[in-house]
Amino acid sequence: MKRFFILTLFLCIGLSLWAGDKYRTGFLTGTVTCNGKGISDVVVTDGTCCVTTDKKGTYRLPVQRGARFVYLSTPAGYLTECDRTIPRFYQEIEPGKTRHYDFCLTKNPKDDTRHLFVLEADVQAGLPDHWKQYAPIVEEINGLVKEHPRQDVFGLNCGDIFWDTPLKSFPDYMAQAEKLGFPVFRTIGNHDMDTHGRTHETSYRTFEGFFGPTHYSFNKGNAHYIVMNNNFYVGRDYFYIGYFDEQTLRWLEEDLAYVPQGTLLFVICHIPTCVTEKERPFEYGYTRLGGETTNAGALHRMLDKYETHFLSGHLHSNANIVFSERHMEHNTAAVCGIWWNGDVCVDGTPRGYGVYEVDGNNVTWYYKGAGHPRDYQFRAYPAGTSQQYPQDIIANVWNWDKAWKVEWLEDGKLMGSMVQYTGIDPYADRVCTEKRKTIQSWIAAASTTHLFRATPVRADADIEVQVTDRFGRVYRQRISKK
Repeated sequence: MKRFFILTLFLCIGLSLWAGDKYRTGFLTGTVTCNGKGISDVVVTDGTCCVTTDKKGTYRLPVQRGARFVYLSTPAGYLTECDRTIPRFYQEIEPGKTRHYDFCLTKNPKDDTRHLFVLEADVQAGLPDHWKQYAPIVEEINGLVKEHPRQDVFGLNCGDIFWDTPLKSFPDYMAQAEKLGFPVFRTIGNHDMDTHGRTHETSYRTFEGFFGPTHYSFNKGNAHYIVMNNNFYVGRDYFYIGYFDEQTLRWLEEDLAYVPQGTLLFVICHIPTCVTEKERPFEYGYTRLGGETTNAGALHRMLDKYETHFLSGHLHSNANIVFSERHMEHNTAAVCGIWWNGDVCVDGTPRGYGVYEVDGNNVTWYYKGAGHPRDYQFRAYPAGTSQQYPQDIIANVWNWDKAWKVEWLEDGKLMGSMVQYTGIDPYADRVCTEKRKTIQSWIAAASTTHLFRATPVRADADIEVQVTDRFGRVYRQRISKK
């Protein structure tokens, strides 16, 4: 009887352990080294569970059923191998193989506490002419990077690299991207997905085959970078919403357990987390849900004790939204502008990219219009240009946030601040109207909040617009008389 009781007890314990571990398939082991020496405290993950290496650089990772990769949160001061700009911080899990998933890192020759990254969003190219237009932008970015020889440099891409044909367009994209002389960390966009499967889990397989996992992190200097997939495919062709699934958020919880509170974070995703300062009431509808993330509030609360910059794309417009003293979103305009049909985006922002410089815990940034000098930070229009305010001069200040000042001068005299308003950029509206026969029917100029107006006292006066950004840099533009 006693023996039966003991056997029953062990059986119950075994069943209990099995029930709690039924989605695990065993353990993966490996090492993380540099010049043959183990690196301790490196975070290793399969996309769900996170562990750290010991003093010898060895890790033992319980892997979940269905996991495709084992990968690192690359530590500050180190670099992984890079293949045609693709950082190889990951390895694909092979059936039956559990050992020797080893990673060899190299010491970064530059001190990455001071680094620069170029932020692209929505290259969204699919035709030969698109890639031809993208080529000089790549060349321009390389020229900009050469101006910073002492800084560690890398790229971030907020997704929509392709235009619904990733398999077909990958060679064309890489033919241009590999000309960049630095690694690029990429995010999946809704146009990069496989959108003919039955579930969300089928939507990112092709992208992963090109660039690795769709949620991961890495470290540079004092900053922690987090890349996440918030394009939730709903199982109907081409339909998706902005949403972070539970697996991604649970992985993030584990990842953040190794990141001290107060750390500078950058969260990179395709769809904006939120496009207004305060979270709006939930409304169901494809257009609305495709423009921001439905459960962004949960993410923001998880990051409440971190200084966080959210970096996103998707809308082909530019906006900076300050949620709190700790949280700010940078929704970045499209590299392709109006889908390669014009040199501006739907809000009048020139097609281009963001440039961010990080020095310790300090961050500065600017938006670089492709083909324009760095100090081209707004476009001014004479009175009579805007149908909405025909008597007023207009300024579109695309990288504006509430810490900026937008003022105007008449005959050399400072007249005060211009009035912010919501409206349509005149040039973007003209481009969309003139291209109406050649662009898709759904493309139109979009309303934006970074427009400013003022009424001149004299119609024949000399007018100048003066803009001061949040870092004290001053930009001026004279308005030619009509």
